[in-house]
Amino acid sequence: MEGADRRPRAEAVDLGGISAGTLGPGTVWTQREGQDLNANLVRFPRGEGVGEHLNDEVDVIFIGVSGSGVVEVDGREHTLGAGVLILAPKGARRATRSASEDFSYLTVHKRRGPVRLRAGERKPNARSATRTPDDRHQGSGGSGWL
Repeated sequence: MEGADRRPRAEAVDLGGISAGTLGPGTVWTQREGQDLNANLVRFPRGEGVGEHLNDEVDVIFIGVSGSGVVEVDGREHTLGAGVLILAPKGARRATRSASEDFSYLTVHKRRGPVRLRAGERKPNARSATRTPDDRHQGSGGSGWL
């Protein structure tokens, strides 16, 4: 059909529900709609996270969804909890580490390809969540890109 609107449709996503219904570390949901931005819900148990790495591609916003943890940006630790936003600018070294069993956060950045973190497993009888097919993060000390 000519002239059809091909824009992605707007939708609400229950990030807290997805996080609570997921076991295991890594990316548990990825926004697949849209052309300009990537949004990824990431979850880690206590003591795990994404190892330090150089963020040389894009600015990244971290938004706390549940639990508590730390986002380290250029050697400075920032506490991340539900409703807290932290900016990791392009060119900064960054890492994350969970301080609770239910630490989850949303990352938002300019689209650059799929996130490479191991997807979490769904709890029995939990709602389904989209997972990244090529995830490969191995917990703290791994080389993720979030």
